[in-house]
Amino acid sequence: MDKCYRCEEPGTSAEHVPPKCLFPTRADIPEKDYRINLITVPSCDLHNTAKSMDDEFLMVSLAGIIGNNSIGYLHKFGKVERALRRRSYKLLDKVILNKQIVHRIPTNNGFLEVLWGTPDIKRLHNCLQNIAYALHFYHFKSKFKGTVKSHFGYLHYSKGNSATWNEFITKRAEIDLKGKSYIGSNPDVFKYMVSDTDKFGLYIIKLCFYGGLSVYVVFIPEGKTVPENPAMQFLNAGIPAVITLHDEKFHFEPKHQSSE
Repeated sequence: MDKCYRCEEPGTSAEHVPPKCLFPTRADIPEKDYRINLITVPSCDLHNTAKSMDDEFLMVSLAGIIGNNSIGYLHKFGKVERALRRRSYKLLDKVILNKQIVHRIPTNNGFLEVLWGTPDIKRLHNCLQNIAYALHFYHFKSKFKGTVKSHFGYLHYSKGNSATWNEFITKRAEIDLKGKSYIGSNPDVFKYMVSDTDKFGLYIIKLCFYGGLSVYVVFIPEGKTVPENPAMQFLNAGIPAVITLHDEKFHFEPKHQSSE
């Protein structure tokens, strides 16, 4: 019997990567079956069924976000909306913190409310960490030993160092992934690509949900370390820093001077 992708316990079930609930059913989108050839890995009960609430949280967090393709929006108005109604929309309070309605878009069925707020980043990282470990197991046919760090390229930062870091990290990752192809049988819902290993022994897997939401996961194997960033050392010392990436410059200000 295969062992769980995360631990040494027997794999008692097949875990879908990403969670199956992210893929629309024929009931919501009858034109195509998006639940065929899904990725699965062996999992113990702890690392599969025990996180079902996180799967629902991730589904609500991703479907319907501005930037998605039509599949994401249709899924939002189908399975996601039913999940929200079952929970009397209290689930939104866990997905989006300090949410507020900032705009209403007219539709054939009334209005679409556009929400703005702070996502539960810590829980999102936990969800993406599970997907990252499982996807590594599937792609490389081996259990990953080390740590992973995820970066949500689709999140919007209005200004300050956070916005600059987001732009820099996204462009840095895309350079490392240049020339690589997406993998996935249902690319309108989920696809991924894998970078080569760099000189530090690190590599990136890019996850793409609903055509427009990109997440970059850095894999740091045991015994490897992320090189120190000189810019952070300058910022911590209260000195402005500039990072040059090819011909583009990214300017950072010390925290007490930043407009964040």
